[in-house]
Amino acid sequence: MQGSVPSGLDPAQAEVGVGRESTQILRTDPARGPAFGAAADGGYSAKVTSEQNPAPEPSDAEDGPRPGRLTAAAALAGLEGLALVVGGAYMLVAGLAGHPDNPEQAVTGGVTLIVLALLPLFAARGLLARKSWSRGPAIITQIMALPVAYTLLQADSMAIGAGIALAAVSIASLVLLVNRETTRALGIRTPGSSSQ
Repeated sequence: MQGSVPSGLDPAQAEVGVGRESTQILRTDPARGPAFGAAADGGYSAKVTSEQNPAPEPSDAEDGPRPGRLTAAAALAGLEGLALVVGGAYMLVAGLAGHPDNPEQAVTGGVTLIVLALLPLFAARGLLARKSWSRGPAIITQIMALPVAYTLLQADSMAIGAGIALAAVSIASLVLLVNRETTRALGIRTPGSSSQ
């Protein structure tokens, strides 16, 4: 089947062929052989592969050992997730077995805390596996924890200590997560970095 000739080529230089999946235009030069498309032996040229999805080249995110800052950020996120699970389980058990003022509210609060614990736990797992997507949920977790810490600091009880601890963990985690070494280890390009 003959197609249209691209501009700049005369019909003797262009050869249009229709394959099963696509149309292929080959520019030929008798002295140098085919260019742009197929190799002389009918196979693919040097830069074209027969794979539909070639394997990505390894990036900085997978080279070398995991940085200590990344491990520390993952540990802090995991610690927050475990604290939410423990608090949620306590509220759930107290709501089901104990005699709180409002059992439905205790059960709902316990289930909510357990579900909220999934975000930092998944983020911690992703950080340990050096997945770039994991930094977003980890940062969101820390930002959500800061108002909770502030509320705990306003209480007139033992909750003040928990507020101080939560604020310290959240701020330390945020510092670790936005650190250049952590960002590089996760394979995230920053606006000032050179694209290669």
